[in-house]
Amino acid sequence: MSDDLQTRLKNNVRRLREDRLLTKAELARKAGVSTLTIDRVEAGHPCRIDTKRKIILALGMTIADKDQVFVRDDDKDDNADITEAAGVAVGRTSGKGD
Repeated sequence: MSDDLQTRLKNNVRRLREDRLLTKAELARKAGVSTLTIDRVEAGHPCRIDTKRKIILALGMTIADKDQVFVRDDDKDDNADITEAAGVAVGRTSGKGD
């Protein structure tokens, strides 16, 4: 198997987008990313954690639903990082002067 195929990530972005009758352009606009980014994510290319968070929220889902959108990879726990990034994005802190 080629390295390119091994780096492809499984996700349900296309199915969820189509279930909501959204075009790639509409999802991209809601998520604040480019249509090309949506196209690449749907094709299984890796993306930044912040991009995953934006797509999840643009689909009308919560961060808790992340495993329904992006299939968990046992070797790398990016989904835990999404939850952490979401906490930072909404201003949650530990209250310990971090």
